[in-house]
Amino acid sequence: MEQSIHITIAERTYPLKIALNDEEKIRAAAKIINEKVYLYRKKYVNRDTQDALSMALLQFVIRLIEAEQKEESGQILEELNSIDKSLDQYLRSLGK
Repeated sequence: MEQSIHITIAERTYPLKIALNDEEKIRAAAKIINEKVYLYRKKYVNRDTQDALSMALLQFVIRLIEAEQKEESGQILEELNSIDKSLDQYLRSLGK
């Protein structure tokens, strides 16, 4: 089931068709984006909104990449632990 909503990001309004259960996430995301844009606009007064949006986007993508790398590291550690257990079992079976 879909619904139509309007969100505002950096003083521009966007109409969206979304799943009913996504509205809260989308509104929260728009709020976070607007807060970051506001901070960058305050910090860099002589820059335009596009610059503030670009800097906010860069910050969010850096965080996304860091999160993905942590997830990949976790998966690699799990795989290494599994291999270690398999090798340990194999070595024990040779000793019997």
